[in-house]
Amino acid sequence: MPEPVVLIAGGGIGGLSVALTLHQIGVRCIVFESVRSLKPLGVGINIQPNAVRELDDLGIGAAELDRVGLPAREWALVGLNGNDVYSEPRGLEAGYAWPQYAVHRGRLQMLLHDKVVERLGAEAVRLDSRVTGYRNEADGTVSVFVQHADGTTSEVSGALLIGADGIHSAVRAQMHPDQPPIHWGGAVMWRGTSLGKPIRSGASFVGLGTHRHRVVFYPISHPDPQSGLSVINWIAEVTWDASKGWQGGDWNKRVAIDDFIHHFDGWTFDWLDVPAMLAGATDVFEYPMIDRDPVPTWRDGAVALLGDAAHAMYPTGSNGASQAIVDARVLGACMVEHGVTPEALAAYDERLCGPISAVILRNRGAGPFGLLNLVDERCGGAFDDIDDVIPAEERAAFMAGYKAAAGFAIEKLNAAPPTIAPGARVRP
Repeated sequence: MPEPVVLIAGGGIGGLSVALTLHQIGVRCIVFESVRSLKPLGVGINIQPNAVRELDDLGIGAAELDRVGLPAREWALVGLNGNDVYSEPRGLEAGYAWPQYAVHRGRLQMLLHDKVVERLGAEAVRLDSRVTGYRNEADGTVSVFVQHADGTTSEVSGALLIGADGIHSAVRAQMHPDQPPIHWGGAVMWRGTSLGKPIRSGASFVGLGTHRHRVVFYPISHPDPQSGLSVINWIAEVTWDASKGWQGGDWNKRVAIDDFIHHFDGWTFDWLDVPAMLAGATDVFEYPMIDRDPVPTWRDGAVALLGDAAHAMYPTGSNGASQAIVDARVLGACMVEHGVTPEALAAYDERLCGPISAVILRNRGAGPFGLLNLVDERCGGAFDDIDDVIPAEERAAFMAGYKAAAGFAIEKLNAAPPTIAPGARVRP
């Protein structure tokens, strides 16, 4: 009987994490990625401690993560007048057994890709191969349809298909043909990176402004030894009326700084000059803040969704990429228990679909930035002492609720056994 092979649609962070996990538990796999060559594209993301734990269990530790980012030390919200709304330590300094990392998304993807090639071989990643659909077979296997840039197509058979092909997933579109269109709530983001001196802790994630008008920024590189400057990832954001839908054309387009910098005129403090930070970027991209409505299941026979294909969510909780990594590990644990079978996919779906769908909706409601909503409602955004607006106990309870829902409450995570036991393998 031939060895089962799992087919993976998408070579992003989620798909590559699946490949590394399957290799670890002794399952063959092939990754199909639509681009002709992988490049370190994108800007900054955060990898939460629950996902750093999983990377560490995959043999990707601090030494390698330090090459693509740096450990985060603080998470802070600051009001429009420059006064703190809330701050807390992050990662090891918060008491987690694992750090939180602020990383360059593309460099992390390339790190995972290089690990896949090193461990599985170059043939495990097939570029210029876009998965366009699938067919569940009567014997419980799956056939996958693949399209190439030259117009040719191919069909590949496997034991299972994992659709990790992003927010525009063809696998999800077939699985849920009546799904609503991509959801836009009115927020537009401009994203870029600039060189700057890290502030506060030196590795702080800072959200400055209001729920509808803010800048988020954090370093994604260690300071240069000579200049003391780091690469600062920033997101400038304004929310408008979304009733007419997204009118901006491209989902991701390069724009001039003058197109949006006026929204942040006067945002100058003795500790930060926001216009200067924005103007320091060489390339700026405009994105609508989008997600997808939750679906009732991520599984169809021998096919399952993972990462953004399953749960595209607003980045307000900084946990989209982290959840994709966790998805991969939970999927692997289910295969250790149930084998390379549709039953493993059913167990994965049962474990994650409902709870993570709730996180999608929580993030849509502003996620941890919801504290800024309360500030706006209670004082219009200006205050001298935040305790007079939102008591410390209320602020702490709000954040604890979000962390519990997103799966990185400190005590629970630190006490949890490994998702996949060391040395665990799928039985032949």
